[in-house]
Amino acid sequence: MTVFTESFDIGDGRIVSIETGKLARQADGAVLVRMGKAALLATVVSAQKPRPGADFFPLSVDYQEKFAAAGRIPGGFFRREARLSDYEVLICRLIDRTIRPLFADNYINDTQINIWLLSHDPEVVPDTLAGLAASACLTISDIPFLGPISEVRVAKIDGQYRINPTKTEIEKATLDIIVGASIDNVMMVEGEAHEAQEAEFIEAIRVGHDAIKLQCEAQKRLAEKCGNKPKRTVEQPASDEALKTRIFEFGQEGIYQIASSGLGKQERKEGFTAVEEAFKAQLIAELPEGETALSAETSGFVKEYFHDLQKSVVRNMMLDERIRLDGRLLDEIRPIEAEVDLLASPHGCALFTRGETQSITSVTLGTKLDELMLDKAEGLSFQKFILHYNFPGFSTGEVKINRGPGRREVGHGNLAMRSLKQMLPPDDENPYTIRIVSDILESNGSSSMATVCAGSLALMDAGIKIKKPVSGIAMGLITDGGRFAVLSDILGDEDHLGDMDFKVTGTADGICGMQMDLKIDGLPYEIMLQAFEQARQGRIHILGKMAEAMSEPREELKPHAPRVIKLFVDREFIGAIIGTGGKVIQEMQRETGAIINIEEKDNRGEVTISSPNNDSIQAALKRINDIIAIPEEGQTYEGPVKTITDFGAFVEFMPGKDGLLHISEISWERLDTMDGIFKEGEIVQVKLIGVDPKNGKFKLSRKALLPPPDGYVPREPRERSNDRDRNDRGGNFRNDRNNDRRGGPPNRR
Repeated sequence: MTVFTESFDIGDGRIVSIETGKLARQADGAVLVRMGKAALLATVVSAQKPRPGADFFPLSVDYQEKFAAAGRIPGGFFRREARLSDYEVLICRLIDRTIRPLFADNYINDTQINIWLLSHDPEVVPDTLAGLAASACLTISDIPFLGPISEVRVAKIDGQYRINPTKTEIEKATLDIIVGASIDNVMMVEGEAHEAQEAEFIEAIRVGHDAIKLQCEAQKRLAEKCGNKPKRTVEQPASDEALKTRIFEFGQEGIYQIASSGLGKQERKEGFTAVEEAFKAQLIAELPEGETALSAETSGFVKEYFHDLQKSVVRNMMLDERIRLDGRLLDEIRPIEAEVDLLASPHGCALFTRGETQSITSVTLGTKLDELMLDKAEGLSFQKFILHYNFPGFSTGEVKINRGPGRREVGHGNLAMRSLKQMLPPDDENPYTIRIVSDILESNGSSSMATVCAGSLALMDAGIKIKKPVSGIAMGLITDGGRFAVLSDILGDEDHLGDMDFKVTGTADGICGMQMDLKIDGLPYEIMLQAFEQARQGRIHILGKMAEAMSEPREELKPHAPRVIKLFVDREFIGAIIGTGGKVIQEMQRETGAIINIEEKDNRGEVTISSPNNDSIQAALKRINDIIAIPEEGQTYEGPVKTITDFGAFVEFMPGKDGLLHISEISWERLDTMDGIFKEGEIVQVKLIGVDPKNGKFKLSRKALLPPPDGYVPREPRERSNDRDRNDRGGNFRNDRNNDRRGGPPNRR
């Protein structure tokens, strides 16, 4: 067994090593990537031949974190790793989007990449190492991969750009992006920021690409140590150039007329189909007598070549004439309509329509108990801002079985969530768990950006005091190497036929999130600058349209929305509020109807009280304030008699606080017995007359609240000798007098 290893320093003496030859040797490629205590195993297997009839590249990328990597046992009934979490799916997408464009043309063999986190390091974020591992196992294999690539995180911390910072450092970042690139070209960018400027993003991409080049060189050195395994030969598909030429001659004018007419999505699709069907009818008419249908091979060629024709015509039209499919200028935004408060029951709601893309988005406000629990290998965590994106088949006029959210829905929802999160009020001003749901009703490009716009409006409609409204725009690019056209607010067809999908979200003052995928080799920074600037102008235009529907959050929540108040109590009161076995807090919730949650934070108790009914909240708040209140000597209180003894009664004068009402303090009259004086549970008004400094016990008086009897003369207070120890229990005035009379201590019986 021969083991090959290559390593490099990513900065500050942090070493990353790539090892192969020891693990998973039956895979086409396998590597173990280490950094600190973190270790990831990546494997790739690709079928030797494509599936019969396959016309696409079936690549699957799966990233999974083993709970044993962090010394944990999974939760749930089965206590084993189940389906991939959203967090793992997002890492799969980061890898897939970077490597997919770099496989050899016409390579359509089934290919599967698995990346496992086998060892966890609390300060090492594994997502970018997963991209490095996936590329490394492809690079040392015989699979025709045109890499290597790598991925790095770039964070701006204290004004400095840092590569792959620790988890602790990321919390302080004002800009956080992941860059995926080869030695020559940037392929993918995704991240978020606190209203960063365009120049900051471009500089971060440059810094990230420089770091990636070093990592790609390390992979090439590892491949050389492994012998630079020859890549597989890719079989070129069958073709019919004569048929292709004929299709281009037949359909070019018709396709151009449809593409340049400014038709809607469905009309344009029907027009393209009509041209294709007319050509098929011509071919069928030329068939020998007795044949009525084209062969499967010919039908496949017709479909493929008509797609090539559409792509060629549309791209040339935009590059030569600067005309787009719907007749807009390159930087023109589709018509926008926005509406809020259109549904009665949601806590917040907005409908946002841009061209043929439409999102209806709702906001639901919940309590601490509604937080999303994330069970990851590194441990349990909770998320109080949730955004879900749904993309049903009818939004594109298609039939699609609803099987729950796919990877696309997870990715689009995450981009919108990260963007809106930047403008939420801080936690100490926002006690709510917030869930946003975006349901796409129509889609013709930029549905994730419609989610951002609708989500921002719905938050304001719900009365959440966001710092600023957020909008989003999707940009596109058409280029032939010499010419280029940057497109604002792209359509679905422009995305499909174009060379870049570039989404930018933000406020009027800066960028909150971005996602970029390139389908070409290389994007000059000059073009990137133009795309950023065009996106900024479009973003501000959209914000203006949104402001016509709602420009700032509502002053108050809607009447049916839950009210939540938060207060902090001393740590010593947490137990009193909860009670033995939760008895006190459960009783308060049952009697007031409010939901009460308490947890220890920063060495104090954080209490949240929620209810749609303000009276319910105030009742619960009074109960808690009574528990945490500090008794004041001289104040009057009222409470039930808890226990009766021979020498008095114990009264609960405040919730959880009992005091002794001595028999001598019940009445001005002398009482010889407690019989018949009180009943347990009877409400008594008392005055707090003292607190024992030794044990903190409370002394109560009922007599002090009653008028004294007629002729009562208060006794003059006796003066105590200054030289007598107040804690001396050896005698009193009477004993002193007896001592003087008898010449000794009094007789005690």
